Amino acid sequence: MPPPRTRVICIDELGPLAAKTYPGDEWKQGPQRATFAPDYGRRGTVWVHGGFEPATGQATILTSPRRDAASHVQLLEQIMAEFPADRWILIEDNLSTHHGRHTRLALAAWPEVQVQFIPKYACWLNLIEPWWKQLRSLALKGRRFESADQLIDALIAATAYWNNHRHPYQWKKRPQEQLPCLAGFSVSRPTNYLLST
Repeated sequence: MPPPRTRVICIDELGPLAAKTYPGDEWKQGPQRATFAPDYGRRGTVWVHGGFEPATGQATILTSPRRDAASHVQLLEQIMAEFPADRWILIEDNLSTHHGRHTRLALAAWPEVQVQFIPKYACWLNLIEPWWKQLRSLALKGRRFESADQLIDALIAATAYWNNHRHPYQWKKRPQEQLPCLAGFSVSRPTNYLLST
């Protein structure tokens, strides 16, 4: 449990997303089945930098033409403005822009911001990852974008919709239920491990 007036925010990047056609979820059997013409989307791309608070479900995004340290610092400023608190704990992966010189200089000016890096190859520990799926579904599914500006507008509208209908993130399975599922992936249970209910 974080200290009072402290907010835990998960941060990550999504992209690059192309201005193209994204298939929907409609599918039919038989000769009248839905077909999808490939769309290679050479109409522009955009990176989405995002922050997600699992305790409340609140999210924020920043769109940028590239994934760089300047955009990351801009996202940090946006997070501190949109998630008011005395202290922030940021959960991030080990991308070079997250701990580069430009970012470290910005963080030195904000002693109330603490960064927690997740281990390598453990992206599922960053709870913004399941939220990206929600954002893709709300903003992209079944739509065609003619320009990067249309894509950005859809992402912003989807984030606003999410924030109006947000809910706290809840794990689907308890850790005790996840171990049997992971047994096939070289995860073993210690011999003295007891499943408590």
